[in-house]
Parts: sequence; structure tokens; C-alpha cells
Amino acid sequence: MRRLKAGLARAAASIPVMQVEEERWSGDSMNFRIRALGQVATGQVDVADDQVRVEVVLPWLLQRFAEMAQATIRKRGQLLLTKDGGK
Repeated sequence: MRRLKAGLARAAASIPVMQVEEERWSGDSMNFRIRALGQVATGQVDVADDQVRVEVVLPWLLQRFAEMAQATIRKRGQLLLTKDGGK
């Protein structure tokens, strides 16, 4: 949880076309809203002891970039969850 809470804004800062507009935690779940390429995407992150589930709702324009974004999120997520926090 600690790594994820610190990591969203840091991950977004490394992607110039993306900015975090909202990040709201409730227990082990986070709702978020991000803006990329002038489009807004929303989603939720659910953290369990053995997994992290990310669900993102994309506008049609951003769906074209979904596969690339999914690979990036998966890679950055793995880095955030490692012991050194991806440093």
C-alpha cells in the first residue's frame, strides 16, 4: 500500500502526456482519474495480500493506446511493488 500510494503521482510524472487529476483512497481501494492526450480516464485499484487489481475505463480515443498503456502499467507496477520501490 505504501509503495502504491507514493507511486501513482511519481509514475505519472514520468509520462509527459499524463497527469493525475484525482486519487482517492478508501481502505485498500483507490479510485483515480487521469488525463492523457486531452482525454479523461477513470479507474480503480484494489490491493489484496497477494495481488493488485487495476481496472481502467478509457474513452474511445485512448482505447487505441490501451495495449501500450497496459504494458507500461504492468512494468511500472512491478517496479513499485519490488522492495526498493523501483529506484
